[in-house]
Amino acid sequence: MTVLGLLPGLFNVRSEFSLVNTKNTFAAASSLYQKGQYTRALETLNELLNFDTSPKTYALLAKTLLKLGFKSDAAKSYELAGRQKPYREDYLREALLLHFASGDEDATLSIGNLILPQALKDPELAYALSSIFLSRQQRDLLAGFKTVLVEGPELKHRMMAAKLLTDDLYDEGNRHIVATLFKKHPDNIIFRTLYLIFAREFSDLAMVDKHMAPIQTAVAKGNLDYVRPDNPFFHLHWCGDEAINKFAVHDTVSLPAGHAEARRKAPHTWGDKIRIGYLSSDFWPSHATMKLLQRILELHDRNRFEITLFDHSPLASQRKEEFDYSRWGTMVDIRSLSDLAAAEAIRARGIDILVDLKGHTKDSRVRILNHMAAPIQTAWLGFPGSAVNIDLDYIIGDPYVLPDHSKPHFHEKFCRLPECYQPNDPLYRPKPRATTRAQHELPEDAFVFASFNGNRKITSHMIDVWCNILKRTKNSVLWLLCNGPRAEANLWARLEARGINRKRIVFTTRIQYEDHIDRQQLADLGLDTFPVNGHTTTSEQLWGGLPVLTIKGTNFASRVSESLLTAIGVPELVAANVQAYEDMAVELAGHPERVAAFKETLAVNRYIKPLFDAERFTHHLETAYEMMVGRARQGLGPDHMDVPALPVRTEPFLVESLDAAAIAAE
Repeated sequence: MTVLGLLPGLFNVRSEFSLVNTKNTFAAASSLYQKGQYTRALETLNELLNFDTSPKTYALLAKTLLKLGFKSDAAKSYELAGRQKPYREDYLREALLLHFASGDEDATLSIGNLILPQALKDPELAYALSSIFLSRQQRDLLAGFKTVLVEGPELKHRMMAAKLLTDDLYDEGNRHIVATLFKKHPDNIIFRTLYLIFAREFSDLAMVDKHMAPIQTAVAKGNLDYVRPDNPFFHLHWCGDEAINKFAVHDTVSLPAGHAEARRKAPHTWGDKIRIGYLSSDFWPSHATMKLLQRILELHDRNRFEITLFDHSPLASQRKEEFDYSRWGTMVDIRSLSDLAAAEAIRARGIDILVDLKGHTKDSRVRILNHMAAPIQTAWLGFPGSAVNIDLDYIIGDPYVLPDHSKPHFHEKFCRLPECYQPNDPLYRPKPRATTRAQHELPEDAFVFASFNGNRKITSHMIDVWCNILKRTKNSVLWLLCNGPRAEANLWARLEARGINRKRIVFTTRIQYEDHIDRQQLADLGLDTFPVNGHTTTSEQLWGGLPVLTIKGTNFASRVSESLLTAIGVPELVAANVQAYEDMAVELAGHPERVAAFKETLAVNRYIKPLFDAERFTHHLETAYEMMVGRARQGLGPDHMDVPALPVRTEPFLVESLDAAAIAAE
């Protein structure tokens, strides 16, 4: 029984004990407390509580219990003091903090509901409540605490503010918090990496260069202290070395020894059909992932496969009710479930292969896989690298993005599709319509280089290379996509500093998807980025008829364009290195007939080469799934596997049918 369990309750009836004696007894207990005679003080207070249950008595009791090491009972006593009306927020504050320190989350939240306005101004209270909400995945309740935490007096408050940042890099509140954290703690590795994420998003290349310098120096010396806390996804934007990429662990923790083996050996009932579960937050037609994937979901052979989509989309508003999601599979909403509960829901459906489409990217719930959700767990499409500290058996790739010499840098086994790992939808993706340069403020007679990749992918080095290209080519312009005025101003500052005339740059913004597909054909040559290539962006340009020049990569993220270009039949556009990339761009600008030939090749190959052949891709993917299940059913662990290719097509795949289906879908 606890100490408080020995004491009378709050509502004991007073005896006829005199007020004078009550005052004398309280004074005696207080005196004993002041003298450090806590056991005697407790005895006196226990007697006093038979007659006096006022807030001050319970508060003194709480202090005494705390001195004696009874933290949980002290919390209850403070709570009894504070809950008497009118509420005493000072006592309730102490009760909340002690409940939190004692690990009683429910009691902490109960008091938090009473003094929430105070918690929005008090960093200690905000820290306690935020810790609980965060552990319970209740991120919608956390927004109000960020401001008070970032200004808190202790580092733990500011670290918590960093944990409460959302994935929205365009949220001014997030940006302010990150800037404040880094200003107050310029030597803090975590705050530096956060600051750099935002700086890259808005192409603040001067700040990126300045604050990346110590990181690059440390890494060059083999010191990975700056790498380990980095977000694995954003880490790829500055480091193209896969031997280093695998050390960006962020806030993940290693799995217990034998965890994956135990999952694979857990009882499982295999059926006649293979049950595939896709895990993502992107299940709506306009998302980039679904622009690639939706046709493959429709083409899955329902006689051999059951398809379930485990959806954790943060915004239900992304969905349109009129869309028939059943074309993709059975949709299961797991947004409100914890990671453990979500894994249990997946197991309950008997999923054979769980395919995570997110990895370490925005709105990911990849840690669901660490709760033994399925006997086979696979990564595909979302994250271009090894998903550190995530229980995965395979990563689906191809021989270009996952060459043999990359195997030591992945904990997953390679499942390589024969031609390209990226699916592409030829049915619902709009075809490019006629448009003009005048509509997009492009000079009619200039050679137009274009970059439509996200601003975070544009490094100072790439800008310098593009400047060299412009200086070495006559009558050329760079058509550059920007995510807003801030990024445009930053990029122009860098270009101007490198001696580029303003007339050589045509800035543009994001526009409607159909219009974007149209405008790409107006450029002559797409310039890819490094160390993160265009992924969906590159396949969109190839679909729109725009040749893309890339550099042979050094990790998954920097090899994607090579995979796509090879799959569409123009591997000549893969330069061996940065200098070759620059030289090829200059050479092509001087020979527009070669560019015209590439454009013609893209038009001819669109419906015969593998890149946009969804039926061929689906067959290869389903073969991969059957190979995975075949091993598992034999009791074999995962191993590297290469999927055999179908015979090469000699005739275009169903162009007329595609046209008719597209018209019917409109």
